[in-house]
Amino acid sequence: MTEIIDGRKISKEILEKVKGEVATLPFQPIFCDVLVGSDPVSAQYVNMKRKKAEELGIRFHEANFPAEITAENLIKEIKKINGIENMCGIIVQLPLPKNLSEHQQEILDAVDVHLDVDCLSTAGSEKFYDGDIYLGFPTALACMYLLDSTGVELKDPTSLKLRGASKKIAILGQGKLVGKPVSALLHFRGLTPEIITSHTENKEKIIKEADIIISGMGHGQYIKGDMIKNGAILIDAGTSESNSGIVGDVDLESIKNIASFVSPVPGGVGPMTVAMLLNNVLKVAKKIK
Repeated sequence: MTEIIDGRKISKEILEKVKGEVATLPFQPIFCDVLVGSDPVSAQYVNMKRKKAEELGIRFHEANFPAEITAENLIKEIKKINGIENMCGIIVQLPLPKNLSEHQQEILDAVDVHLDVDCLSTAGSEKFYDGDIYLGFPTALACMYLLDSTGVELKDPTSLKLRGASKKIAILGQGKLVGKPVSALLHFRGLTPEIITSHTENKEKIIKEADIIISGMGHGQYIKGDMIKNGAILIDAGTSESNSGIVGDVDLESIKNIASFVSPVPGGVGPMTVAMLLNNVLKVAKKIK
């Protein structure tokens, strides 16, 4: 019987701990999600993060700008936000309006590296890949947390050899938010995952042999039950729109009773990503208290 990894339940437990620690701080930490333009989906995400932050006792700083703002002026505004007292985390809601897309990295780089709780600035990303994972990519951290919650040993601790037997791990996709940073987090643990991209040969064989599959492709219901081995663990970080709403990379119905664990979409990596983001805000606050 496949066990569902309940990201909503686990995220609630994490957020309760964050709330408890925020209450012990000598100041109220502030979090800012910069919104540019009036895209309703982006606005919905920002409001959801605002609500979660406020539930934890974190003050949300309003920073909404018109789509017509220039990159130069937006960068100036973000640098002002960097200087707000007790600011403990800034993210820029993506995607940006088309007129700003070619300046996206410059805009992300305007966020102070010490406040970069999304890890998307050049400096924040470099720190992470250099092994300083105190502030990590929230979605990648969410994937690893859900994987660890299964209790599976990724590396055999009883092995006498230095290169002990490891679980075979396949990562589908090498995107900036999931595949690439998850690969790095596994490497930091001494593990060598198989990376699968659109150019990978024998991808079906690699997937079939994997004990653990972490997918962030955004290819709706790509992973079917006949593609995986019995007992595989599936961490699904992909999202796509379908007629029935949002779906993940995993076809949940067909893997039922084949996989040992699966994180569903929705209700898996998504809520955990918000929890990891706000936990990053707490980490910043603890450093400056």
